[in-house]
Amino acid sequence: MTHERVWLITGASRGLGRAFAEAALAGGDRVVAAARHVEPLEELTRTYPDHLIPLTLDVSDRQAVFDGVERAAAAFGGLDIVVNNAGAMLYGMVEEATEEQIRAHMDVNFFGAVWVAQAVLPHLRARGGGRLLQITSMGSGGGMATVGFYGAGKAALDSVSEALAAEVEGFGIKVTVVQMGGYDTGLFTTGTTATEPLARYGPLRTEMEAMWGDDAGPEPGTAAPVVRELAALPDPPRRLIVGSRSFDQVLEMGRARADLYRSWEHLSRIAPG
Repeated sequence: MTHERVWLITGASRGLGRAFAEAALAGGDRVVAAARHVEPLEELTRTYPDHLIPLTLDVSDRQAVFDGVERAAAAFGGLDIVVNNAGAMLYGMVEEATEEQIRAHMDVNFFGAVWVAQAVLPHLRARGGGRLLQITSMGSGGGMATVGFYGAGKAALDSVSEALAAEVEGFGIKVTVVQMGGYDTGLFTTGTTATEPLARYGPLRTEMEAMWGDDAGPEPGTAAPVVRELAALPDPPRRLIVGSRSFDQVLEMGRARADLYRSWEHLSRIAPG
């Protein structure tokens, strides 16, 4: 890669995407910042007029993604690093969610990320390689009440990204599943669609809200240096957990799942498959 790299970051108008864009710009790189609404990027554009181009983009529209990626690649003569970050939250119990809510959620969190990956691959190959950072979640390894569809979208992206990493490594393209911890991104406020609550889930909802608590998490900017360093590694990992507390939690979840499997090993081994 050249010293002055070109980034395409989706969901760049706020939260983690905005923090990643600011870190890349501060490091002297060029950024195409994609978002449904780019007005929040106006001040940043004035600060970096020659290095930042805002791109209005709805990742759930496949044709718009392919057209937008063409414009992004043309803006600075190619792409080096793509951060597949755009996402939203569908908050509520599985039974409460409507078909429209579920499909709209997956259109952004899963299909939108797939469209971006498909669209950027020819440009990364043309560059002789590059980085594709797939932003998922530290909770993508298992479902949790009230955020089941968020976890489902991220888990699906995890799985596809593992396959994609194997498929494109021969072209010099490195794919990393970036499992983000909890940061103060506004995901549970401005980025949230809520289901219509059913009274039967009232006690569990109250329990889960108490568990979430009022701590919104660290500022997104504290995660940005990790992503910048990851993008610069000559041989990056296929998976990376971002967040010290989240690292411990993911390992603990893995141990708990292994213990569960072991406790029912006798039943599993009855079948020969």
